[in-house]
Amino acid sequence: MEWFKRMKMALLILDMQKHFLQEKMKEFKVPRACIYINYVADLLRSKGHCVIHVQDVEGADESNMEAIGFLPEIEIHPGDKRISKQYANAFWKTDLEQILHESGVDLVIVSGFAAEQCVLFTYNGALERDFKCVMLQNGIISSKDDIIVATYRDRDLISDPVIASLVE
Repeated sequence: MEWFKRMKMALLILDMQKHFLQEKMKEFKVPRACIYINYVADLLRSKGHCVIHVQDVEGADESNMEAIGFLPEIEIHPGDKRISKQYANAFWKTDLEQILHESGVDLVIVSGFAAEQCVLFTYNGALERDFKCVMLQNGIISSKDDIIVATYRDRDLISDPVIASLVE
């Protein structure tokens, strides 16, 4: 258990953007996920761990910059990192891996939208790069409830009480 308490963690918050979610807030249960994501982000920030906001900019141009912005329900602090991505896997053709290595990260916690696409592909990308990786329980969103159930069944999870215990 001591090793877990010494490890450096990073919370990846994927694609929590207006154009994906603003019109589907209630249907996709976005406010609930935002509560868990913000809580865990605050826990990690308070102990010097990384919080990284990932923004999908595929197809973006000057005309839709506001739409691809982050949801106001997700708290972004000055010390948080931000990366932009063009592909579903946030590691693909970005500097995410380098940022995590430079920060000494041992455990990647994946959260955000969409469980069956970017969240899953980024989770797999972290594993392929030899990071320990988990999904944030109650912190992932999908357009389909059965996808979330399958994701929880088939992937490693971590809950907010466990994270709180690890950072105390």
